[in-house]
Amino acid sequence: MRRLDDRGIELTDDCGRQGAPVAVSSYVNNELAAATTDALQLFLNEAARFPLLTAPEEIELAKGVERGDPAAKERMINSNLRLVVSIAKRYQGHGLSLLDLIQEGILGLIRAVEKFDWRRGYKFSTYATWWIRQAVQRGVANKSRTIRIPVHIAERETKMARAERELTSKLERSPTDHELAKASKLSVKHVREVRQAARAVTSLDRPIGEEGDTSMGDLVAGHAPPVDEQVEVSLQEEALHRALETLPKRDRDVLKLRYGLEAETDPKSLEEIGRRLGLTRERVRQIESRALDQLARQRELEAMAETPA
Repeated sequence: MRRLDDRGIELTDDCGRQGAPVAVSSYVNNELAAATTDALQLFLNEAARFPLLTAPEEIELAKGVERGDPAAKERMINSNLRLVVSIAKRYQGHGLSLLDLIQEGILGLIRAVEKFDWRRGYKFSTYATWWIRQAVQRGVANKSRTIRIPVHIAERETKMARAERELTSKLERSPTDHELAKASKLSVKHVREVRQAARAVTSLDRPIGEEGDTSMGDLVAGHAPPVDEQVEVSLQEEALHRALETLPKRDRDVLKLRYGLEAETDPKSLEEIGRRLGLTRERVRQIESRALDQLARQRELEAMAETPA
């Protein structure tokens, strides 16, 4: 990526996580957000140079990431940058430039590399898509929820900040509201209004907690489950529906009814399924057993195919 460096664009690990430094030539930092269109095209061209990974390569690299191998992490990220670009392009026109969207997406990709469990049997690209999409969507949402301070409040805040610095240095303590009002030539009421406004615009993305891995926005966003749990559930549902499509229609219908796999239905008993499909209870049980065995065998074959020789 020498050509990017020559243009003053430093691509580094901007995920903000602790651990051994990783010399990943294709990470995007804040300088990329100010890059020219030519530089963006150069980045896209460079990202396209990294070959896609095979399933066995993904597993071997994931094992390396678990061992703390920075080279494995670097290659896994570089080989999936095109996926980030593809997803980021879908969110253009929502307040962020493509460069910003790519940057948000790469943070999601880094998180996916760190969280990926190869033992689950998912393709990494499928798993990473959820993390990248979540990161990009959050970036777009953060842009739209920015709270702006009125101009007159901002002007008073500037006066107060200057006066507070001078008073703190002179008094060797924090000034009171009355002292600050006198020094900044504002009323006590206005001083308190500015303080209140400053509290109201506390960043929703400010890290909190001992490890700084949770933001204020995470806490006020509601009671949604953590992203990794949402990803896991979504991937399991996708895998299940793909597997069901390989079964004969009647077998598929039996399993969907038996386990309530359709959104609008609850699990049904063998008798209920039999009445609906015109089958005996025993026949429904046999079909269920056969279909489950077939799904299990299919999963075993997939696992064998994904295991490196």
